[in-house]
Amino acid sequence: MKRFTIEVDDDTATNLQSLAQLCTETDKRREGATTHRALTVQRLLAMLAEDAGLVISRPGSWEGSNMEQVFSSHGYQF
Repeated sequence: MKRFTIEVDDDTATNLQSLAQLCTETDKRREGATTHRALTVQRLLAMLAEDAGLVISRPGSWEGSNMEQVFSSHGYQF
């Protein structure tokens, strides 16, 4: 297991907290029928890191291909 530490600006931190809360509310409404259950900011970022890694390990998966599209939208070509 590896640990990465990142810094984000205050607005990004607030937005991530709001997104994690929205995901948690969705998980509650769906009675736990989500892939990662209730999310904290840390769990949300870990989920995104897992999906980003799938660009390499499982590029044809829906997670990997959708993350590849995100990178492409930022100008990165694979």
